[in-house]
Amino acid sequence: MKETLYRKHRRPAELFLLAAVYGAASVSVMLFLVILGYVFARGAHTVDWNFLTSVTSTLGQNTGIAGNLVNTLYMVVMTLLVAVPVGVGAAIYINEYAKPGKLMDLIEFTTEILSGLPSILYGLFGMVLFGETLHLDYSLLRGALTLTLMVLPLIIRNTQEALRTVPESYRSGALGMGAPRWHMIRTVLLPSAMPGILTGTILSVGRIVGESAALLFTAGSGRLLPEAGRGLADSLQKLGGKALESGGTLAIELYLQMRNGRYDIAFGIGCVLIAIVLCLNLLMKMAVQFVSGSEKGRTGTKGRPL
Repeated sequence: MKETLYRKHRRPAELFLLAAVYGAASVSVMLFLVILGYVFARGAHTVDWNFLTSVTSTLGQNTGIAGNLVNTLYMVVMTLLVAVPVGVGAAIYINEYAKPGKLMDLIEFTTEILSGLPSILYGLFGMVLFGETLHLDYSLLRGALTLTLMVLPLIIRNTQEALRTVPESYRSGALGMGAPRWHMIRTVLLPSAMPGILTGTILSVGRIVGESAALLFTAGSGRLLPEAGRGLADSLQKLGGKALESGGTLAIELYLQMRNGRYDIAFGIGCVLIAIVLCLNLLMKMAVQFVSGSEKGRTGTKGRPL
């Protein structure tokens, strides 16, 4: 009965807004499906086991992206190892410790501006700072440090918004019971805000995997796999030394193949990139759901910590 009355008295403006929302969602889904279908139709036939597990030879007799896959993994791991602790720590300080004022407003405004800068500018800055000033050669480490500067604003802003969604009663309740501020942040605030922090990490990973402009100036375009060591210690040393070598990610290899006119290889790399991003997003969303479920189990039915 309520549903019938609600539909009968629904206003035209409300119907228009509802149609616009569903229309925008439908366009977004259709656009994604069109891009996905076009890329896979052009490049799926290129992707096979040899393409994924071999390295492109210098004579051009074999084409593979195994080295680029490893370089992409290196780039994601090294960037997140630096960017996530620094970004989350900065957001905690701004949101929980710093006093509101013009300085904090300026910092937040600067963070928003930095998140919108073109990636090519980060590449130029990274080349000057890490290359000419710190004398780092073209390497995965130099590229990861540059990408750290690029994704830091994104992680900071998402962490700030996640912290702001935590009810104020959580803070006042923990502090009122005599808990130190850092203990409150570590045991109450961060677990409650973890789904939002993981969402910011998902967006950062997507930007790292798809970045090419900044890495052309900093990481190079090497395709070689890490050398195998004779023992565990030697293998770990060679894996660590790979970070100081030039390495091209999948996005850089895609750009180079397009420039050379090898469109089938480029679309094949595009298929792999889409698959990687979809898998990473799926894993992160599962982690967000797991953390959210754990947080609901840790709190009572009224949302108060048990």
